[in-house]
Amino acid sequence: MKMNKDLLVSIKVTDDVYTYRRLRKAIGVLGVLLPITLCLFSVIPFFETYLQPSISDYYYTHLRELFTGVLCAVGLFLIRYKGHSNPNFFKDDSRLTNIAGFMAFGIAFMPTNPHSSGDKIFTLIPLDYRWLGWIHYGFAGAFFITLAIISINVFTIGQAQNKEIPVSIINENNIYKLCGYLMLLFIVLTPICAELEFFTYSTLVFEALMLFAFGISWLIKGRIIGDKGKIGRKIYREFN
Repeated sequence: MKMNKDLLVSIKVTDDVYTYRRLRKAIGVLGVLLPITLCLFSVIPFFETYLQPSISDYYYTHLRELFTGVLCAVGLFLIRYKGHSNPNFFKDDSRLTNIAGFMAFGIAFMPTNPHSSGDKIFTLIPLDYRWLGWIHYGFAGAFFITLAIISINVFTIGQAQNKEIPVSIINENNIYKLCGYLMLLFIVLTPICAELEFFTYSTLVFEALMLFAFGISWLIKGRIIGDKGKIGRKIYREFN
Protein backbone atom coordinates (compact mmCIF):
# COMPACT_ATOMS: atom_id res chain seq x y z
CA MET A 1 0.00 0.00 0.00
CA LYS A 2 2.83 2.36 0.90
CA MET A 3 4.57 1.53 -2.39
CA ASN A 4 1.47 2.49 -4.38
CA LYS A 5 1.18 5.77 -2.44
CA ASP A 6 4.84 6.62 -3.10
CA LEU A 7 4.36 5.81 -6.77
CA LEU A 8 1.36 8.13 -7.01
CA VAL A 9 3.30 10.94 -5.33
CA SER A 10 6.21 10.40 -7.71
CA ILE A 11 3.89 10.49 -10.75
CA LYS A 12 2.25 13.72 -9.50
CA VAL A 13 5.63 15.40 -8.94
CA THR A 14 6.76 14.38 -12.42
CA ASP A 15 3.53 15.67 -13.99
CA ASP A 16 3.88 18.98 -12.12
CA VAL A 17 7.46 19.39 -13.35
CA TYR A 18 6.48 18.81 -16.98
CA THR A 19 3.49 21.13 -16.63
CA TYR A 20 5.75 23.93 -15.39
CA ARG A 21 8.20 23.28 -18.21
CA ARG A 22 5.44 23.48 -20.83
CA LEU A 23 4.20 26.72 -19.32
CA ARG A 24 7.71 28.19 -19.31
CA LYS A 25 8.19 27.20 -22.94
CA ALA A 26 4.87 28.78 -23.91
CA ILE A 27 5.83 32.06 -22.21
CA GLY A 28 9.27 31.99 -23.84
CA VAL A 29 7.91 31.27 -27.32
CA LEU A 30 5.44 34.15 -27.10
CA GLY A 31 8.21 36.51 -25.98
CA VAL A 32 10.51 35.58 -28.84
CA LEU A 33 7.87 35.43 -31.57
CA LEU A 34 6.07 38.71 -30.79
CA PRO A 35 8.66 41.09 -32.33
CA ILE A 36 9.45 38.66 -35.16
CA THR A 37 5.79 38.28 -36.12
CA LEU A 38 5.02 42.00 -35.91
CA CYS A 39 7.99 42.93 -38.09
CA LEU A 40 7.32 40.11 -40.54
CA PHE A 41 3.68 41.09 -40.99
CA SER A 42 4.76 44.70 -41.48
CA VAL A 43 6.28 43.83 -44.86
CA ILE A 44 3.20 41.95 -46.06
CA PRO A 45 1.02 44.39 -48.10
CA PHE A 46 -2.21 42.71 -46.95
CA PHE A 47 -1.87 44.15 -43.42
CA GLU A 48 -1.26 47.72 -44.69
CA THR A 49 1.22 48.27 -41.87
CA TYR A 50 4.68 49.78 -42.08
CA LEU A 51 7.56 48.97 -39.76
CA GLN A 52 6.85 50.92 -36.56
CA PRO A 53 9.27 52.98 -34.40
CA SER A 54 8.62 50.64 -31.45
CA ILE A 55 6.79 47.46 -30.52
CA SER A 56 4.24 49.54 -28.59
CA ASP A 57 3.40 51.62 -31.67
CA TYR A 58 1.79 48.57 -33.26
CA TYR A 59 -1.16 49.41 -31.01
CA TYR A 60 -2.17 52.00 -33.64
CA THR A 61 -1.95 49.61 -36.60
CA HIS A 62 -3.95 46.73 -38.05
CA LEU A 63 -1.78 44.44 -35.93
CA ARG A 64 -3.11 45.87 -32.66
CA GLU A 65 -5.02 42.71 -31.78
CA LEU A 66 -1.88 40.60 -32.27
CA PHE A 67 0.15 42.94 -30.06
CA THR A 68 -2.39 43.18 -27.26
CA GLY A 69 -3.46 39.54 -27.55
CA VAL A 70 0.05 38.17 -27.08
CA LEU A 71 0.69 40.50 -24.15
CA CYS A 72 -2.54 39.39 -22.48
CA ALA A 73 -1.63 35.74 -23.06
CA VAL A 74 1.82 36.28 -21.52
CA GLY A 75 0.22 38.15 -18.62
CA LEU A 76 -2.28 35.38 -17.98
CA PHE A 77 0.41 32.67 -18.12
CA LEU A 78 2.62 34.60 -15.70
CA ILE A 79 -0.22 35.16 -13.23
CA ARG A 80 -1.22 31.50 -13.38
CA TYR A 81 2.40 30.43 -12.99
CA LYS A 82 2.59 29.61 -9.28
CA GLY A 83 6.27 29.32 -8.51
CA HIS A 84 8.04 28.74 -5.22
CA SER A 85 7.57 31.25 -2.42
CA ASN A 86 10.59 32.75 -0.70
CA PRO A 87 10.88 35.06 2.35
CA ASN A 88 13.21 37.22 0.24
CA PHE A 89 10.93 39.28 -2.01
CA PHE A 90 13.53 39.45 -4.79
CA LYS A 91 13.68 35.65 -4.88
CA ASP A 92 9.96 35.01 -4.50
CA ASP A 93 8.98 33.30 -7.74
CA SER A 94 5.23 33.48 -7.13
CA ARG A 95 4.98 37.18 -6.29
CA LEU A 96 7.40 38.32 -8.98
CA THR A 97 5.63 36.43 -11.77
CA ASN A 98 2.29 37.84 -10.57
CA ILE A 99 3.70 41.37 -10.74
CA ALA A 100 5.14 40.77 -14.23
CA GLY A 101 1.80 39.35 -15.37
CA PHE A 102 -0.18 42.39 -14.22
CA MET A 103 2.42 44.66 -15.84
CA ALA A 104 1.90 42.84 -19.15
CA PHE A 105 -1.83 43.59 -18.97
CA GLY A 106 -0.99 47.21 -18.16
CA ILE A 107 1.18 47.51 -21.28
CA ALA A 108 -1.62 46.11 -23.42
CA PHE A 109 -4.43 48.25 -21.95
CA MET A 110 -2.51 51.54 -21.59
CA PRO A 111 -1.24 52.54 -25.04
CA THR A 112 1.88 54.51 -25.80
CA ASN A 113 1.57 58.09 -27.05
CA PRO A 114 0.20 58.36 -30.62
CA HIS A 115 2.38 60.02 -33.24
CA SER A 116 -0.46 62.05 -34.72
CA SER A 117 -3.62 63.65 -33.41
CA GLY A 118 -5.65 61.50 -35.78
CA ASP A 119 -4.78 58.26 -33.99
CA LYS A 120 -7.72 56.92 -32.02
CA ILE A 121 -7.11 55.79 -28.46
CA PHE A 122 -9.21 52.98 -27.07
CA THR A 123 -8.54 52.25 -23.43
CA LEU A 124 -10.38 51.26 -20.28
CA ILE A 125 -9.31 54.42 -18.44
CA PRO A 126 -10.33 57.72 -20.13
CA LEU A 127 -7.19 59.73 -19.36
CA ASP A 128 -5.34 62.27 -21.46
CA TYR A 129 -3.10 60.46 -23.95
CA ARG A 130 0.04 62.00 -22.41
CA TRP A 131 -0.80 60.48 -19.02
CA LEU A 132 -1.57 57.16 -20.67
CA GLY A 133 1.81 57.27 -22.39
CA TRP A 134 3.72 57.75 -19.14
CA ILE A 135 1.69 55.01 -17.47
CA HIS A 136 2.47 52.74 -20.43
CA TYR A 137 6.21 53.40 -20.07
CA GLY A 138 5.98 52.71 -16.35
CA PHE A 139 4.28 49.36 -16.91
CA ALA A 140 6.82 48.42 -19.60
CA GLY A 141 9.80 49.34 -17.42
CA ALA A 142 8.40 47.47 -14.41
CA PHE A 143 7.62 44.46 -16.62
CA PHE A 144 11.16 44.05 -17.91
CA ILE A 145 12.83 44.92 -14.60
CA THR A 146 10.75 42.24 -12.88
CA LEU A 147 11.59 39.70 -15.58
CA ALA A 148 15.27 40.57 -15.22
CA ILE A 149 15.08 39.98 -11.45
CA ILE A 150 13.40 36.62 -12.08
CA SER A 151 16.18 35.57 -14.47
CA ILE A 152 19.00 36.71 -12.20
CA ASN A 153 17.65 35.88 -8.73
CA VAL A 154 15.00 33.19 -9.15
CA PHE A 155 15.97 31.00 -12.10
CA THR A 156 19.47 30.59 -10.67
CA ILE A 157 18.13 28.92 -7.51
CA GLY A 158 18.01 25.17 -7.10
CA GLN A 159 20.47 23.79 -9.62
CA ALA A 160 21.76 20.40 -8.48
CA GLN A 161 25.30 20.80 -7.15
CA ASN A 162 26.75 17.77 -8.90
CA LYS A 163 30.46 17.87 -8.13
CA GLU A 164 31.16 15.24 -10.78
CA ILE A 165 30.14 17.71 -13.50
CA PRO A 166 32.15 20.97 -13.76
CA VAL A 167 30.36 24.26 -14.39
CA SER A 168 30.56 25.07 -18.10
CA ILE A 169 30.42 28.48 -19.74
CA ILE A 170 26.96 27.61 -21.10
CA ASN A 171 25.64 26.55 -17.72
CA GLU A 172 21.99 27.54 -17.36
CA ASN A 173 22.74 29.96 -14.52
CA ASN A 174 25.17 31.85 -16.73
CA ILE A 175 22.48 32.08 -19.44
CA TYR A 176 19.87 33.37 -16.99
CA LYS A 177 22.20 36.02 -15.61
CA LEU A 178 23.26 37.11 -19.09
CA CYS A 179 19.63 37.44 -20.21
CA GLY A 180 18.71 39.35 -17.04
CA TYR A 181 21.58 41.82 -17.25
CA LEU A 182 20.97 42.35 -20.98
CA MET A 183 17.35 43.27 -20.23
CA LEU A 184 18.52 45.83 -17.67
CA LEU A 185 21.08 47.21 -20.14
CA PHE A 186 18.51 47.56 -22.92
CA ILE A 187 16.06 49.26 -20.53
CA VAL A 188 18.68 51.97 -19.99
CA LEU A 189 19.75 52.22 -23.64
CA THR A 190 16.22 52.47 -25.07
CA PRO A 191 15.33 56.02 -23.87
CA ILE A 192 18.91 57.28 -24.26
CA CYS A 193 19.20 56.21 -27.90
CA ALA A 194 15.68 57.42 -28.66
CA GLU A 195 16.44 60.87 -27.22
CA LEU A 196 19.75 61.12 -29.08
CA GLU A 197 18.23 59.64 -32.25
CA PHE A 198 21.20 57.33 -32.27
CA PHE A 199 19.92 55.21 -35.13
CA THR A 200 16.63 54.56 -36.92
CA TYR A 201 14.28 52.18 -35.12
CA SER A 202 16.52 52.08 -32.05
CA THR A 203 13.53 51.68 -29.73
CA LEU A 204 12.11 48.86 -31.84
CA VAL A 205 15.47 47.08 -31.88
CA PHE A 206 16.09 47.34 -28.14
CA GLU A 207 12.54 46.32 -27.27
CA ALA A 208 12.90 43.30 -29.55
CA LEU A 209 16.22 42.40 -27.91
CA MET A 210 14.61 42.67 -24.46
CA LEU A 211 11.86 40.31 -25.58
CA PHE A 212 14.44 37.90 -27.04
CA ALA A 213 16.42 37.89 -23.77
CA PHE A 214 13.22 37.34 -21.78
CA GLY A 215 12.07 34.56 -24.10
CA ILE A 216 15.42 32.76 -24.22
CA SER A 217 15.65 32.75 -20.42
CA TRP A 218 12.22 31.13 -20.10
CA LEU A 219 12.87 28.69 -22.95
CA ILE A 220 16.07 27.45 -21.32
CA LYS A 221 14.23 27.13 -17.99
CA GLY A 222 11.57 25.13 -19.82
CA ARG A 223 14.28 22.92 -21.34
CA ILE A 224 13.20 23.66 -24.89
CA ILE A 225 16.28 21.91 -26.33
CA GLY A 226 16.01 18.96 -23.96
CA ASP A 227 18.33 17.86 -21.19
CA LYS A 228 19.79 14.59 -22.41
CA GLY A 229 23.44 13.68 -22.87
CA LYS A 230 25.85 16.58 -23.37
CA ILE A 231 23.07 19.16 -23.13
CA GLY A 232 22.09 17.90 -19.68
CA ARG A 233 25.67 17.93 -18.46
CA LYS A 234 26.78 21.23 -20.01
CA ILE A 235 23.66 23.31 -19.34
CA TYR A 236 21.94 21.70 -16.36
CA ARG A 237 24.78 19.72 -14.69
CA GLU A 238 22.65 16.59 -14.75
CA PHE A 239 23.14 13.02 -15.89
CA ASN A 240 20.10 12.31 -18.09
